[in-house]
Amino acid sequence: MYKILFSLFIAVLLTPVASSYGFSTKGEDCAKCHTLTKDEASALLKEAIPNVTVLEVRTGPVQGIWEIDVEAGGKKGPMYLDFSKTHLIAGQIYAIKEKRNLTQERLTEINKVDVSQIPLDDALLMGDKNAKYKIVVFDDPE
Repeated sequence: MYKILFSLFIAVLLTPVASSYGFSTKGEDCAKCHTLTKDEASALLKEAIPNVTVLEVRTGPVQGIWEIDVEAGGKKGPMYLDFSKTHLIAGQIYAIKEKRNLTQERLTEINKVDVSQIPLDDALLMGDKNAKYKIVVFDDPE
């Protein structure tokens, strides 16, 4: 009996860990089988963060997670949810080799302002209106 249990234990130890990740080592796209809609993400996140609005859902920068763009309290940012939909990650993802903060890059993209959409009809113009570079300054007079 002990020989059988020992053999089984050794077999489990020698089994490659990568095989537990399904098709990921076979070049398959995990998002083919795993899906997450905005409505489903909203329902899942509302349990943890009551006043959250889901803006967009896409596959994350790391295999096995979803990137969920959210807005709460007037602020936008990315959050991450694993494919099993049981773990919410609210933090930074940093690509070590590339030395890039992927979360910060996404945060910048989400919060980018299209300057051409800012109404300047009542703006105070200083300098040459045809200048190559323009600076828009917001101020509260009160």
